[in-house]
Amino acid sequence: MKKTIALLMVALMAIALLAGCGGTEPTAEPVKTGFAVLNSIVKSKDATAEADGLAQADSLIVALTVDASGIITDCVIDQAQSKVNFNTAGELVTPLDATFKTKNELGTEYGMNEASTIGKEWNEQAEAFAQYVIGKTAAEVAGIAISDGYAADADLLASVTVHITDFMAGVEKAVANATDLGAAKGDTLSIATTTNIAKSKNVNETELGLAQVYSTYVAMTQNAEGMITSCIFDGSQSNVNFDAAGMITTDLSVAPRTKNELKEEYGMLKASTIGKEWYEQAAGFAAYVTGKTVEEVQGIAISEGYAADADLLASVTVHITDFIGLVEKAAQ
Repeated sequence: MKKTIALLMVALMAIALLAGCGGTEPTAEPVKTGFAVLNSIVKSKDATAEADGLAQADSLIVALTVDASGIITDCVIDQAQSKVNFNTAGELVTPLDATFKTKNELGTEYGMNEASTIGKEWNEQAEAFAQYVIGKTAAEVAGIAISDGYAADADLLASVTVHITDFMAGVEKAVANATDLGAAKGDTLSIATTTNIAKSKNVNETELGLAQVYSTYVAMTQNAEGMITSCIFDGSQSNVNFDAAGMITTDLSVAPRTKNELKEEYGMLKASTIGKEWYEQAAGFAAYVTGKTVEEVQGIAISEGYAADADLLASVTVHITDFIGLVEKAAQ
């Protein structure tokens, strides 16, 4: 009897050792992916005899991941500052094929470094703030001490001297938007933006002039193998109208909303052949690329900018070339 018990104990210990040495690897901790865009056109100006008019769209972009306890595990911040000029004759001065870089893409070209009291560019300061909020909750970010829009904490001021109120608001909004999309702690978080003004137009006999800054965004996460684990697309059309004298007629105090915020108000539903709004189709494409590598996304069949695959076309009938390009850009 004692021999039997001893043999049983040895067997149990062997099983335990095998389980400890060769068992299933622990599952990575899931995190939610959050994204937010804060748009503003308040810096736009009328045309005068001395200077061209200006339609300026500022879009602060925040992406982050947050764990089950509400703690931010990663964060990326960027800003698109797009400027379109027009004159006192109601004509656009900026070419319609103009290209626009975000502040992170501009880097030292943005030109803040020379005026910075700490010798840091905008992109460096945005990254420093993003790193500062990692490990904090939205409530703790909301509680960061500020003075006239600037950080009041000496440690934070050592690396961030730009206004941080929008940074804080963007982080809080992104946390509130965070959703379980498949990301795990440790995944690489990235964002990308593309902007054009191709739909802008001069004043004519029946219509006001239009400076339209059209931006499309992506936030995505990738695991160590390069597979996309979560993805969010959004877009915004920041419109500034002007008359034949170059005077702005748009209420500049009203912040343009993104397409994901507008939802059905965007108005694509009536024209959609599949009965889906833009935000639904963007989410459909995001879901389609999740689980794929960037190379697989690049290989998605397209025809004249549209999906050529019947399964994908069942949920996405908008142009997908910008979506694919943004995935490639974010991965870089």
